Amino acid sequence: MQLSVDAVLPFPRERVFAAYRDRLVDTVPHLPNIRAIVVASRKEEDDDVLLVNEWTGGGDIPAVARAFVKEDMLKWTDHARWRHASFAVEWRTDIHAFPGAVVSAGENRFVEVAAGTRLEIRGEFSLDAAKIPGVPRLIAKSVGGAVEKFFVHQIQVNGVAVAKAVSTLLAAEK
Repeated sequence: MQLSVDAVLPFPRERVFAAYRDRLVDTVPHLPNIRAIVVASRKEEDDDVLLVNEWTGGGDIPAVARAFVKEDMLKWTDHARWRHASFAVEWRTDIHAFPGAVVSAGENRFVEVAAGTRLEIRGEFSLDAAKIPGVPRLIAKSVGGAVEKFFVHQIQVNGVAVAKAVSTLLAAEK
């Protein structure tokens, strides 16, 4: 399933890019569907920054998926390469509860616009429910579709929420 989110932040691209890369942990109090973000590792490589962040999510789980997806299963590891030269970040996500069942990867671009910076999140999210323990093969396709839609929706909602949280952080610095 394709993932696409755009958000405009009324701040210069350099500040927005740096805040996303370096201060995501500070946005947690402003994110209703995120319980925690922990920086697991950070490595600088030439002009790039390689980050691994551990996320803990939450929120409403659709009824059809509730028997298989519990809130404590909503933990994931985000692997990102922040490319300062192109103001872009390539990412892939490992969802702890579904090893081998999920493909989640993409690229975010930070584009200068008259109003400030437009964040463009583009990616792909797919789930093979047959690889999730406890999901009967007979209903794997319908459960997989529901869970996939749930995660894509959550990612899109969180993408907008993080943009608002970063804007809040940057506005407080003025």
